[in-house]
Amino acid sequence: MLATMGALTGCETTPPGAERGPSGTIAFNILLESSEPGVKLDVNGTPVGTTPLNLKVFGNKNRTFHDFGSYYFVIQALPLHTNQFTQTRVFRTGRGWTPQDHIPEHIYFDMNHPAPQYPTGAPGYPPPAYYSPPPYPYWPPYYYGPGPFFGPGFYFRGYW
Repeated sequence: MLATMGALTGCETTPPGAERGPSGTIAFNILLESSEPGVKLDVNGTPVGTTPLNLKVFGNKNRTFHDFGSYYFVIQALPLHTNQFTQTRVFRTGRGWTPQDHIPEHIYFDMNHPAPQYPTGAPGYPPPAYYSPPPYPYWPPYYYGPGPFFGPGFYFRGYW
């Protein structure tokens, strides 16, 4: 019995030399660079510095983002000049049974290109929900004449 229990239980080890974090996480580094040095960076709405920056992120041992109470991990690069665009990278953390994204090793922000536009209802995509049929059928019409009515509170129609 002791051998069976020993075979069914496993051990979890961290890689040698890895920095441990809260909730069983370990530290990973992300190199953040931009097309122009000195771009201000925000992580989850908090300013963290300027590019180039080596950002330390605590994640799961399989190099995915850990759920620390938010559905997303957001990195945003703010433009320096007038004709530049704000660049945003959003990663899922796995909160509420959603998928987890992999922690990248390097992120490059090209400040001179606009953010991609994601189409809705384009060919190959399902139509929006408001194109669906009504939730109840219009046919057959309801019967309003005398006779038994079976519904909430059974009664004989017209003779209550």
